[in-house]
Amino acid sequence: MLEHVDCGAVANRIMAGEVCQLLDVREPEELAIASLAGFRSYPLSQYGDWQQRILTELDVHAPTYVICHHGMRSALMGQWLIQQGFTAVYNIAGGIEDWALTVDPALARY
Repeated sequence: MLEHVDCGAVANRIMAGEVCQLLDVREPEELAIASLAGFRSYPLSQYGDWQQRILTELDVHAPTYVICHHGMRSALMGQWLIQQGFTAVYNIAGGIEDWALTVDPALARY
């Protein structure tokens, strides 16, 4: 079952040094506007390009946090990861929009 976690909790876990995987499923043009350090890009529109290699690039048992703009695409990705055998997947609720509002006000919004 996909768990949802708020941006502040994820930011705190990252700052505390939690070993985890950070995924961003937004499109390249969105990343050009606002991106977060440490997040790996897996745009949903490019699914065919990364669907096989993601299974070798990532650890299926590591905590995996997924972000998008508002939380809908990341929820879809989270469900797909669970279907692929990932055991600790978290959707970042509110996405990069909420991150800009609650964690990093200097982050560009769109």
